Amino acid sequence: QVQLVESGGGLVQPGGSLRLSCAASGSIFRFYAMGWYRQAPGKQRELVAAITSGGSTNYADAVKGRFTISRDNAKKTVYLQMNSLKPEDTAVYYCRATMAGDGYEYDYWGQGTLVTVSS
Repeated sequence: QVQLVESGGGLVQPGGSLRLSCAASGSIFRFYAMGWYRQAPGKQRELVAAITSGGSTNYADAVKGRFTISRDNAKKTVYLQMNSLKPEDTAVYYCRATMAGDGYEYDYWGQGTLVTVSS
């Protein structure tokens, strides 16, 4: 079992920055692929950024060049640095941990943290 706890959300003005954190329990965090997703009101949940256990990253086109995902395996934490925030970035941001192999698949979600970008 893995428990994920997000933090760092809040209200920020357009153009501002926030850093989200997702702290994980469990001893094998380093083997999980981690992702940040978001869900805006009335919209489907969408992938924002992901990082593999090996450190490879990918980003949604809407956030490329503005957001950076990173992980600290010693602290069992994944981060999302968000810069140049726009009102359309307003959403609940969720952390996800996944791991799959021969005959098994694990998929865990956090409870989410609200990011509001508004003047």
